[in-house]
Formats: sequence, C-alpha cells, structure tokens
Amino acid sequence: MNISVVIPLLNEEESIKELYLWIAKVMQANSFSYEVIFIDDGSTDTSWSIIDSLHKQHPQIKAIQFLRNFGKSQALHAGFAMAQGDVIITMDADLQDNPEEIPQLYNMILNQGYDLVSGWKKVRYDSKIFKNFPSKIFNWAARKTSGVQLNDFNCGLKAYHKDVIKNIEVTGEMHRYIPVLASNAGFTNIGEKVVQHQARKYGSTKFGAERFTHGFLDLLTLWFFSRFGRRPMHLFGALGAFMLTIGFLFAFYLGVDKLFINPTGRLITERPQFYIAITAMIIGSQLFLAGFLGELLLRSKKESNNYSVKTTL
Repeated sequence: MNISVVIPLLNEEESIKELYLWIAKVMQANSFSYEVIFIDDGSTDTSWSIIDSLHKQHPQIKAIQFLRNFGKSQALHAGFAMAQGDVIITMDADLQDNPEEIPQLYNMILNQGYDLVSGWKKVRYDSKIFKNFPSKIFNWAARKTSGVQLNDFNCGLKAYHKDVIKNIEVTGEMHRYIPVLASNAGFTNIGEKVVQHQARKYGSTKFGAERFTHGFLDLLTLWFFSRFGRRPMHLFGALGAFMLTIGFLFAFYLGVDKLFINPTGRLITERPQFYIAITAMIIGSQLFLAGFLGELLLRSKKESNNYSVKTTL
C-alpha cells in the first residue's frame, strides 16, 4: 500500500464526507493505493455514524472509535498502530488541510529520502492576535529547545516514512513534538514544505488558548526527557552533589571556626550558617534519592498508552 492517511477528529460531522471524497479524488488521480483511517476521539455528534456509513460504501476507509475523548496524541498513536502504508500522512478533519498536498509529500518521503516532512502554514487564516502571534513564540521556543529547525511544529499536515511511526510512541500531549521525538529516535532527515492553509468551513476550533500553556510545559518535559530521560541520575546526582558540597563546606567552616578561631563565641546552632548547611545537605540527599528512584523506574515495565477503543472498522 502506498499511503495511509490518518485523521483524528472530534465532532466534525459536517466535514467528514467532503474530506474523504476530496482525498479519494486525489488518490485516484495519482493512481495511489491507499487507506484512510479515521480516529473518532469521543465525538458526541453524528461523526461516527457518518464514518460507519462511508465505511460500508468504501473499503479504503478504516476507523477507530474511542469510548471517550482521550486526546489527539492517543488518537494518532492508535492510527499509527493500524497504518499499513509505505508513507503515512496525518491531517486534521476540519478541511483546513489541503489533500492536494499529498502527492508532493509522498514524493518527498519516497523519492527525496526524507524521514519526515512537516507542513508549514506560512499564510494562515486564524486570528493574528490569539493564534498567529502565540504560535510564532511557541515555534521559536521549540526550535531553540529541541534543535529541530521547523517553522510550524503544530501543523497537522505531516508525512512520515513507515519506519518512523513504528519506532516512536506518541503519548500524553506530545503530538506537537513528533518531529522532535523522531529526531531523538535517530530519524534526523526532517524536511518542511509550505502548505496551503484554508479557512475553517464548518463548526469552530476544538483548541483553546490553554493549548499554548500546555505546549510550553510539554516542551520543557520533552527537553528534560531528551537530555536526561535515559540517565536521570546524571541530573539529580549532579544537583545533589552540588548541594551536599555546599552543606559540607558550611559545616566544615563552622567546625573550624568553633574549634580553632573563636571557641568562646556563639553556639553553632545560633548561627545562620548552621541552618544553611543542614538545609543544603537535606536537599542534596533528596535529589540523590530522586535520581535513584528515576533509575529504578526506568528499569520497570513501561506503562502502555491510556486509551480505550469502543469500535474498530
């Protein structure tokens, strides 16, 4: 199979049929063998019944229905597990991503040798104040923190070689950082393509302003795991050693001062340096303990993705 198109969705009943017919038209025009995988992430409208009806008419359609809303990352993870194509295309279901981009994305993966190609919505039809400006700040921070030089991390339209999606795990809310996850896994040939962004035709966006807050927090998490995820003791042990050194130096100073310099002065427990020494040593010990616990957790069984499937087509 040439292409698997993975489409997570939530309450997009107006656009599902139009989107599939558009995708099918592009695929047939380019003689691609393909499948379209819809992941219904707990929709409360008629999205699933529309998908079910389309599935009965078009064998290329596969679908997964979650019991409730688990999030886009879990939806993509489930879709990736089902995908069988040589190239996997992800796109949103709101018709803001253009299926006409698929042939060029496919060519960049198979013929130009990219592991992953991310879309770049250079011209956007979103609010400049509430979406465009925060998005620019977010993408700048993501580039500086991750080292992956993309202009639009959050674009839903992306193409992957099949080896990429089978070797990464998209958990939590890490769908924004799949290029970073791929880079950390060794897939460093990451490209970018300017894609057409279209104004929303139906309904309203499912993402609020809080996604940028969550995005920055997830970015810090990803930075930590990319640097110290396999060696937490390197971070916590270094910090712990630093704090313990400070504590022992203060304790040594107090001991020398009391024994040799000023034996008749104040009691050690009456001096602020004593409490600095005690606090530093306690914090240092706790940091060492955190490092040991992190190493133990790494050696335990990894927790599986948290989502429950209701129906599969």
